[in-house]
Amino acid sequence: MFKNILAPVQAWLLVKGQCVGCGMPLAKARREDVKGQKELKVTCRCGRVYMFDQESKKYRRALIQEV
Repeated sequence: MFKNILAPVQAWLLVKGQCVGCGMPLAKARREDVKGQKELKVTCRCGRVYMFDQESKKYRRALIQEV
């Protein structure tokens, strides 16, 4: 039940480029290059990890393998 409520809100925050945990703009977060990928690893101050696709300019939550 809670997942049905929270998932659209989290998706909306990611579209806006904000962290789903603390609301900080991800443009201010720490960024790292990832070998062999076109994406950047973005780490928020609250510890959540995202991947930023440079071509489409979109964020997504990082998979466990990417952390």
